[in-house]
Amino acid sequence: MERSGPPVRPSGLLAAFSAALLAAGALVATAPAAGAADSELARNGGFESGLTGWTCSGGSGAVVSTPVHGGTSALKATPAGSDNARCSQTVSVKPGSTYTLSAWVQGSYVYLGASGTGTTDVSTWTQSAGAYQKLTTSFKTGPSTTSVTVYTHGWYGTPAYYADDLSLTGPGGAPVTLPSVPAGLKAGTATATSVPLSWNASSGATGYRVYRSGTKVLDTTGTSATVAGLTASTAYSFQVSAVNEAGESAKSSAVNVTTATGGGGGTDAGLPAHALVGYLHSSFANGSGYTRMADVPASWDVINLAFGEPTSVTSGDIRFSLCPVSECPNVESEAEFKAAIKAKQAAGKKVLISIGGQNGQVQLATTAARDTFVTSVSKIIDTYGLDGLDIDFEGHSLSLATGDTDFRSPTTPVIVNLISAVKSLKAKYGDDFVLTMAPETFFVQLGYQYYGSGPWGGQDPRAGAYLPVIHALRDDLTLLHVQDYNSGSIMGLDNQYHSMGGADFHIAMTDMLLTGFPVAGDQTKVFPALRPEQVAFGLPASTQAGNGHTSPAEVTKALNCLTKKTDCGSYQTHGTWSGLRGLMTWSINWDRFNNWEFSKNFDAYFGG
Repeated sequence: MERSGPPVRPSGLLAAFSAALLAAGALVATAPAAGAADSELARNGGFESGLTGWTCSGGSGAVVSTPVHGGTSALKATPAGSDNARCSQTVSVKPGSTYTLSAWVQGSYVYLGASGTGTTDVSTWTQSAGAYQKLTTSFKTGPSTTSVTVYTHGWYGTPAYYADDLSLTGPGGAPVTLPSVPAGLKAGTATATSVPLSWNASSGATGYRVYRSGTKVLDTTGTSATVAGLTASTAYSFQVSAVNEAGESAKSSAVNVTTATGGGGGTDAGLPAHALVGYLHSSFANGSGYTRMADVPASWDVINLAFGEPTSVTSGDIRFSLCPVSECPNVESEAEFKAAIKAKQAAGKKVLISIGGQNGQVQLATTAARDTFVTSVSKIIDTYGLDGLDIDFEGHSLSLATGDTDFRSPTTPVIVNLISAVKSLKAKYGDDFVLTMAPETFFVQLGYQYYGSGPWGGQDPRAGAYLPVIHALRDDLTLLHVQDYNSGSIMGLDNQYHSMGGADFHIAMTDMLLTGFPVAGDQTKVFPALRPEQVAFGLPASTQAGNGHTSPAEVTKALNCLTKKTDCGSYQTHGTWSGLRGLMTWSINWDRFNNWEFSKNFDAYFGG
């Protein structure tokens, strides 16, 4: 959150193309004409039967009706993070034979290729095709090759590409039979919202489909997957089938799992079913004016004191004091402030110290800084009799070291030490300790595409950097309210980019938290869903408070979609969450400046 005007937002992440990219594709080959005995071997190359016969990495592929080259359908595939949106199928061929591969493609850096040829694998690509362009190449199979994999893919960080009328001609190989039914399906330790599954490889399989209670929930090429977005204390049945170019096997024997009770979510800590969270400018003044604690209306259920800030970026020594009289002439005394906090708490409200903000960079790079953080934050909590802690680390407070690629087991000191410090505070103050977080989309939802500096380096190391903190503390976390403002466009689970300022952005960003998502497109590293009671979404209270102000009508649409599945527009959520905790805003002061428009709308919606 910012003290004054909206900050300039860092530009979106996009890894630079390397020289290796430009050398990766083979030149477009002039292929020999297919002989009279040759046949079409690609299955569903026009995508008229959806994605039947095709496997797309990371769920990147979809079938669209426009733009198409021929027929009524085409493939649209969207790269995300370290996933280049590879869509492939395995085809039976004859040894020592020549084949011609072609496809019509549209987009930037679109590839067409064949692997497993037994000789020299081939690929061809176009740097930029604003309209459909034909790519063609050819290859000869090795003396013992009986199958090859044909594929298309895009490039990392580029927009979606399109492909249509993919063709492979040449002598047909022996008929492919269905893969065997997967055996050995078992479940790992379930959380309240996710279940890890694993199974044995099936002979002849090129991929697998995971079913929950008879409904397909994901595709994968590996022999493990995590199903997320589940409900606590609920029984589920899972099955797996194997697929190849001949089709899909029967489903495996079912494994039955009951999700954990409340695991993956902290306690409610006495919050109402639907809570309004706001930041109170307590230590500084800006154009919104100073608001005394006693003057905060009863609408506000959680009041975050902005801000506790460090004595230096790496000290871990957090200090908080009321706004000086010279800056805030109407500031109350310390005694009045403490008495007002007690009065709010007596009325059932929670008052927290928020650490960080736009100007309060905090990097716990050492264990000494970690311990100082715990001591100094404890002193603030005890001095003012507060209910807990809000983590509002922004800017360069959190980033991931090169090679720290798994959010489930972070190694970066500033991440590891923050997790440890918060766990110490939680242990000290017990189950009633309120823990909230207010990250920006850059540090959370952007993790669907990018995580840290990426597998080859070069990305912004802050991308997705809050994910390991949220995940490690999910059992202690009371409420996560991501700042859906001052944000660039972010890709949602529909693989489309969403921009702030309307209901669509809040719907797509919140759906990601309540559904879970593969981090950097890696289906083996799925960030599990949070419980709806742990989630709110954050907005500016007025146009002056930050970029991305959303009108009350659009806020209502977003709430309707998430809690009732109405007013959703073009985005389809992955569930309906009547237990969504509520809304957060920057700030109480700016809402007062704007005649309490934000809080009045919240009260009208939830009957406050």
